[in-house]
Amino acid sequence: MSVSRFGVSLDEDLLKDLDEFVADNQFANRSQAIRHLIEKYLTEEKWKCDNIVAGAVVLVFNNQKREILKKSSEIQFEYSDVILSVQGFYLNEVNYMEIIAVKGPSKRLTEISEKLISIKGIEHGKLVMSKAQ
Repeated sequence: MSVSRFGVSLDEDLLKDLDEFVADNQFANRSQAIRHLIEKYLTEEKWKCDNIVAGAVVLVFNNQKREILKKSSEIQFEYSDVILSVQGFYLNEVNYMEIIAVKGPSKRLTEISEKLISIKGIEHGKLVMSKAQ
């Protein structure tokens, strides 16, 4: 991959925000942060177009509430066409993390994530998507 250089002009406040973003996310430099932001924006635009993307739904919940696992399994069965794999981890005696790897049309992945994250008792849920090419 060849790299092209170009100049960017930013007002001081925006540059300060960029530098904080670089530090907070431990990027090596501003260029790396800007590349990340552009790729993230372009990927999110592809989601809106319902392109094929890959990602993961991450759920954290109390593992002693068995009805959460039951409901999660029911939803996963309904969306088995987009699920690649499911992994579960005990974080401690109480907390369990489930990671569901998915690939398919972005709208379908958003649907499954919204259904899973909205299960009563889910303490944290997030969908992460990336381009599939």
